[in-house]
Amino acid sequence: MSCKALFIALGGILMASSASSAADWGTPTESAGIFSGARMGIMSHDPFLREKGSIDIQGEVLFHAPYSSDHQYRFVRQFLSPRPHIGFSANTAGKTSYAYVGLTWNYDIWGPIFLETTFGGAVHNGETKDVSETMEPLGTRILFRESASIGFRYNQKWSIMATVEHLSNAGIGDYNHGLTHVGGKIGYEF
Repeated sequence: MSCKALFIALGGILMASSASSAADWGTPTESAGIFSGARMGIMSHDPFLREKGSIDIQGEVLFHAPYSSDHQYRFVRQFLSPRPHIGFSANTAGKTSYAYVGLTWNYDIWGPIFLETTFGGAVHNGETKDVSETMEPLGTRILFRESASIGFRYNQKWSIMATVEHLSNAGIGDYNHGLTHVGGKIGYEF
């Protein structure tokens, strides 16, 4: 599946799921409970190195920020109030899959456009040593995971994001080839 086809499919699903108008853009509203949102995505698995040629299916839930900052500057307020997340990435071809946890920061840019960054850790089922020509030697079982997305908020509930993420051990292990994935996600705020 090409990236263009992926984004067309994700966009079609998003548009079909809501009849709200563009006037409904805005920051997601607070909801009751511990969860604040969920994400589903399709990522091209490590398209430039050994594990290329397959896709990952991702799922993620976000929790409310443990506290909210009342700082007068919006950027500082957003920086000081990240939302915890937990998720998984399942490879469809038997290559490296992983579960992850971390923190998510959202920054409204203009109207419906926003940026999102994450930082955390992951545990994977891939190779730690250089024993396979088709699997990356990741060095350690636990890795750092960071991602960056640019998104479009369709309304207060639905959004679509183009995402790049990277996993590596930051040089702690004997090997540190890392994995990088690119793709898209659909987000829903509770």
